[in-house]
Amino acid sequence: MSSVLFTLRSLAVSSLRYPPVRGKKRWLRSYLLALEKQRKLEGPPKPVPRSQQLNFDYHAEIVAFSKRLNESFSLDLLKTAFVNSSYLVQEQNRRLELGLDKETAALNLQDNQELFQRGSDFTALYLKENLLQAFPNLPVSGITALIDYLTSEEIICHVAQNLAVEDLALSSECPLSPGTLQRTFFAVIGALLQSSGPERTGLFIRDFLIPQLIGKDLFDVWSVRDPMTLLVEELSKRNVALPEPRLTKQSGVSTALPVYFVGLYCNKQLIAEGPGDSIAAAEEEAARVALRKMFGFTENRRPWNYSVPRKDNTEKMAILY
Repeated sequence: MSSVLFTLRSLAVSSLRYPPVRGKKRWLRSYLLALEKQRKLEGPPKPVPRSQQLNFDYHAEIVAFSKRLNESFSLDLLKTAFVNSSYLVQEQNRRLELGLDKETAALNLQDNQELFQRGSDFTALYLKENLLQAFPNLPVSGITALIDYLTSEEIICHVAQNLAVEDLALSSECPLSPGTLQRTFFAVIGALLQSSGPERTGLFIRDFLIPQLIGKDLFDVWSVRDPMTLLVEELSKRNVALPEPRLTKQSGVSTALPVYFVGLYCNKQLIAEGPGDSIAAAEEEAARVALRKMFGFTENRRPWNYSVPRKDNTEKMAILY
């Protein structure tokens, strides 16, 4: 009898110490399915600007941005560079909706229009001076095409997003449109120009924009409809005989994928050779190869000179700005 009582007591104590736990919650699957269905009906949440999220100190982020780029910005100018005109309109309308009068609702802020204009003008001028120095044989239309490529929305937005300009920009748009992000980046350049001068601003443009030409082919950036006509014009300017195309190699002529090699000869000397799936395409490619050699924009060209800028260029920029 005593043994039976001891067994019952031990079972009671063990059951209290180790309560039964179900290994599978039956309500969890239906709950998750309901949440997934609700998420599909409502769609993804609307993006919220970084400046309106928690744990965001705008002044500290501005200072960190300046230190991260290792540039000496004027904080007031840098803050102005991130303020777009749409943000001022949005904030003023929001204050009017709260019942404030116009004088109280007016913001003591300035948009980045002036800084944007200064930054874009200086960027175009600096790129023109340096590209002309790096590629003296390239015609004006080619230099203009390179400048348009380096200052396009695609390139500027790529650089600005990697520098976290989008997180600090103040605008009514969320996410920012490419045009707004481009204007903000040029405004940052304008703020740097007024803070540190043209020399530091030129180095900033050289370090972040000019490297975007690495790995780019000249005719991917510069659209030339008739390379042979351009080649004839450039050779005529240099008093060189007109090119004579000749078929040098061919393979698979009777197959679905033929290949031809056409060489261009001037004074019985081979100046360029290009492949193509037809003789006309090979002749056009040979003309492009000759133009790349003539303009100094080949794949094996010398790397960009990242030494200290020349004094005459620096003095010229200082006079203009």
